[in-house]
Amino acid sequence: MTGREYPDRPWVGIGIVVFDGDRVLLARRGKPPRVGSWSLPGGAQHLGERAEAAARRELLEETGIEAGPLELAAVVDAITTDERGVRYHYTIVDFCGRRSGGEDRPGDDVAATAWALPEELSQYDLTPDVLRVIAEARQRL
Repeated sequence: MTGREYPDRPWVGIGIVVFDGDRVLLARRGKPPRVGSWSLPGGAQHLGERAEAAARRELLEETGIEAGPLELAAVVDAITTDERGVRYHYTIVDFCGRRSGGEDRPGDDVAATAWALPEELSQYDLTPDVLRVIAEARQRL
């Protein structure tokens, strides 16, 4: 099996969009790729782990938050290239749901967490894909 950097195949990533009222939970990345940038909580799916279980695990590990019932929100290919070729390629399966418990706190590979209202999202320099996934998740719920 190859590493995540300069892989020979895409890695499966799991993301989760969690709402508390109109606010959406964001996580500031503490490790590569995109260290320091704001995104959705998530990470790599473990071998033998179901996708929804991975979403719940990543949410709890990274933010301390728990979610109620989940729905599929979107699937995104996150591809980063450089002069050597494809540096990272994640196929990210994003789930969405509403907060059911927990107190937000950064954990695992997250440097910070934030709850953002729709009109505040521009302050977080989110990628177009993240903004699209949040919008689609909001429509589904």
